[in-house]
Amino acid sequence: MDAKAAEENTGRPGDITVRDPVSAPDAEGRPRRVTRRFPLFTRDTARPEGGGRAAPRDAPAPARQWPILTVVLLVGLGLLLTALDVFRWGTLLVGAALLVGAALRWVLPDVGMLAVRSRFTDITTYGILGLAIVLLALMTQPDPVLKIPFLKDVLHFTVE
Repeated sequence: MDAKAAEENTGRPGDITVRDPVSAPDAEGRPRRVTRRFPLFTRDTARPEGGGRAAPRDAPAPARQWPILTVVLLVGLGLLLTALDVFRWGTLLVGAALLVGAALRWVLPDVGMLAVRSRFTDITTYGILGLAIVLLALMTQPDPVLKIPFLKDVLHFTVE
């Protein structure tokens, strides 16, 4: 930005500032408020990448949000199985649902409401939580499917 453009933007020659894109312009077209680049309080947030509709606008609402509905229905079915005393399979299904959410977030360009933050953050969060739930479900007693030998030693060391 040259000096003339800076003078037009702020009214002072040689002063370069970044305008707040949220502030409303005055009668002359200049923003009423000139701020730092990163204001202290956020006034608006950008939609996360992939946060668009997963189906066209003319599709009914459930069809537009099918990725999040898939994950929520799988989690609901897992919780129902857990409530019906099929604990291991229910918790496995809950963990698998989160892993499915991570996979959908990775593969699909638009996932609707399944997109919460950036793609990397969503995939990492869904993946770590899903993997942790699956591993804990496999280690539940009695008769764990997954046995970690040093875990019993760690438990005895911390408790005793």
